[in-house]
Formats: sequence, structure tokens, C-alpha cells
Amino acid sequence: MKCVILAAGYATRLYPLTENFPKPLLPVGGKPILDWLIDDLDTVADEFVVVTNHRFAGRFHTWAQGRNITVIDDRTQTNETRLGAVKDIWLAVSNITDDVLVMAGDNVLTFSLVPFIGFAREKGTSCVMCHKEDRPEKQRRTAVITVDQNGLITSYEEKPEHPRGNLAVPPFYYYLNRDVKRIGEALKAGCGSDAPGSFAAWLSAHAAMHAWQMPGRRYDIGDLSSYEAVRESYRGPVL
Repeated sequence: MKCVILAAGYATRLYPLTENFPKPLLPVGGKPILDWLIDDLDTVADEFVVVTNHRFAGRFHTWAQGRNITVIDDRTQTNETRLGAVKDIWLAVSNITDDVLVMAGDNVLTFSLVPFIGFAREKGTSCVMCHKEDRPEKQRRTAVITVDQNGLITSYEEKPEHPRGNLAVPPFYYYLNRDVKRIGEALKAGCGSDAPGSFAAWLSAHAAMHAWQMPGRRYDIGDLSSYEAVRESYRGPVL
């Protein structure tokens, strides 16, 4: 299994902190955000692929030196010209023949991702993570799914105005290789390219997908207040 980490955003809501420094490398709990994710998965991932932009590629290459990490520069240089998460995934998986765990590089978790990978392998399908979200204002800003009694996804909506359920999907996805290679097909069919969940939503209408309920919390570092709240208090996933 390969792990693709999305790190090509410009984190404008964290300016000036991230004006010249990538958000996924900001220190949290004593080490970069990305190191928490990679250290958790080091025993189950064969390789890590980080997709970044041209502005921050040099910093990622320095950080990755001597490690089993490939850095891909998507060649964009501004927030306005970014490719979007789905096209960045497509760029990363074009030469990958394994199943792929795709995740955003600006989240930290209180739980390990290893059981999620085990769940996906047991189901034999592409999978997403989910958690209960009962606040309508939050539901309208994320992806929301419904599932049957076996965890099979029955509906998947990105930022719905009137959600059908209360299971929100964070940016962590396990894709079978045959499924992730359909991104080109999805884009031609009109799949959105900005939000990473747009492809998962499209795929759920074309292939069986299951959802794994998170056993803990996720901290999405989106702005200065959320970063300050977690920077010193985070202690890593409970294995």
C-alpha cells in the first residue's frame, strides 16, 4: 500500500504564519504535523508520496531527505492557480500499481489509522472514514454520507444544503488501485477537482464503498486559533 498525502494548499487562513512555510510542516506536539501521520503508518505503508506546490517543494524535499518519501511538485505557485485536490491525487497515482491511502496533510488524530486500513482490506472495497456530526452548519461545509447496517455507503453528498444523514467524512480515503485509476474518467464526467471528497462522492455512485466510524477525534488545523489550540496540547494517536 502507498500513502498519498495532500500538501499542495497555500493555507491563506494561517497567514502570515504560512505565507512562506507549508502548513503540514508546522510543529505540533514537538514535531511536524506530517511526522505524526507518517510515524503512525510507517509499518503498513510501503512508500509515502507527498504532493505539494512549487512554492513549498524545496522545503518538503529538505524535510524528506533520507526517508522513504517521494515529493511531487504540482508546479503551481499561487492559491488562485492551484490544481485542486482531486487533480493532485491523479498526479500522484499515475504510476502507482498498489492500493492507496489518501489523506490531507494538515490533520492530526487521537487514534491510529492502522485499524482503518485493516477495515478496508477486510471489506475488499474502497473506503472512507466518518464520524457523527449533528450540527447543520457543519454538515453544510463537509461531505455527508448515509450507510446501511454493514457500513456500505448508500448516499454521498459534498456540502449538502439539506443533508440526508449525519455522518461526516473527513479527508481520509482508502482506494483500491482499480478505483483510484478512475479519476480521469470522473473528471471527464464532470467530477469537481477542488475538494478531495469530490472523487469519493463520484466513485460511491459507480462502485461499492464502505465507511469506518472513527474511534476518536480529528483536529483540522485550518486557522490560527485552531493551530494554537492544538500546538502544545497534542500528544499523538493512542495506538
